[in-house]
Amino acid sequence: MAIDIKKHKEKLKNDEPEIKLVPFIDILFTLLIFIVVTSSFGAADVSHQDNGGTGKPNITDSSGNNEYYMIPVAGLQKVTVNGIDMSDQIKDNAIGVQAQVMDQGRIDINPQDKSITIKIPSGMDPNKAVRSPETG
Repeated sequence: MAIDIKKHKEKLKNDEPEIKLVPFIDILFTLLIFIVVTSSFGAADVSHQDNGGTGKPNITDSSGNNEYYMIPVAGLQKVTVNGIDMSDQIKDNAIGVQAQVMDQGRIDINPQDKSITIKIPSGMDPNKAVRSPETG
């Protein structure tokens, strides 16, 4: 019995590769199960601290009697509180603003003018509304 080489070569030329789907799906599911089992899924820690519901970040400097929040502005040059110039309180392009001002007042930041304009609540001393931020 002779082997027909021409016929065998023709068969190899016309033979296109085919992907067997059943083993492919088995491998995909195996990889999926492996990834799910070995992954660690952690929920974000949501602490329910009572911060007054203000939504302010917890970046505070509470070394004094009052709580101040630092507001940085690139190249900050001027800070006015109810029309009073408080630019001498600027340190490292930032200013410390009292928490009551954040809650009840109004703060307008103008990066083009490199200035901050603050309207404080009635009855508040403008000198206590802002202070120079502490560096630690």
